[in-house]
Amino acid sequence: MDGQLRHMLRDDDVNHDEQKQIIALGLKFRENRFYRRPFEGPQGVAVLFDKPSTRTRSSFSIGVAELGGYPLVIDKSGSQLGRGEPVADTARVLTRMAYGIVWRTFGQERVEEMAKYATVPVVNALTDQFHPCQVLADFMTIAQFRGGVNALAGQTIAYLGDAANNMANSYLLAGATAGMNVRIAGPYGYLPEQSIVDDAKRIAAENGGSILVTTDPREAVEGADCVFTDTWVSMGEEDEYEKRSKPFWDYQVNDELMKLAKPDALFQHCLPAYRGKEVTASVIDGPQSVVWDEAENRLHAQKALLTWLTGQLRGDESLLA
Repeated sequence: MDGQLRHMLRDDDVNHDEQKQIIALGLKFRENRFYRRPFEGPQGVAVLFDKPSTRTRSSFSIGVAELGGYPLVIDKSGSQLGRGEPVADTARVLTRMAYGIVWRTFGQERVEEMAKYATVPVVNALTDQFHPCQVLADFMTIAQFRGGVNALAGQTIAYLGDAANNMANSYLLAGATAGMNVRIAGPYGYLPEQSIVDDAKRIAAENGGSILVTTDPREAVEGADCVFTDTWVSMGEEDEYEKRSKPFWDYQVNDELMKLAKPDALFQHCLPAYRGKEVTASVIDGPQSVVWDEAENRLHAQKALLTWLTGQLRGDESLLA
């Protein structure tokens, strides 16, 4: 292999042109699910889960298989990681067997430790801090409905709700990378870390985008091209729903709020969704909602990402386009 080892641990691990290349590749996979098969053999890709999943498990398992490979799906209870084996040791073992490592886990430092010792691409399939695979699919969905990847720059996107979570962080970094105007709205006490906002502003300045963090949901949505939200309660916090949801009711995406966005604005939600809470049924099941295309695009975007990372490692230009 005479290429470059690349990982996708957070959204700014790729630059503007690379992000466009991956999303354009995803659109080609949407047209032809067997467009590229870099894992023919089959070559194994380790897909690790420390957290429950529907879309991530389905999309990576099916995706690796459609790329010609074998998805080795390992739950926390079925690995030595779940019994305290050091991440570095697991990385050293998997990297000698697998052609890629995908991990849905807790702290961001865990995927960073895995990547430090791996000699194959490592993909963050969700951490507490970032969810880059989801946002690649989200932006691919915008490209699908707006005429391609060249339409992404200049789009105004609004995210409402818990703005201190991984989705808000990823929209900031990925949106800045795309050259979008990113607006994040949440209540006091649930806003992004300043260091991530600063990174996003720096990247946005390089790509012609802008960043707004506000506590006013109407300011965020006004004239937006796409409106996003997420559940107000993360996995593991369901027992605290009544307490945790109180600050967020003003950020519910409903018909009144959607009227402030552009008339043809898209609505997206990374799912699972709780109708009547972070979004009303009339919005998520309405004509502006593209959540099912968005969910499907997890498959295509992740196949594109794995193919692109593999192309980088192998120095194979045919896998990059």
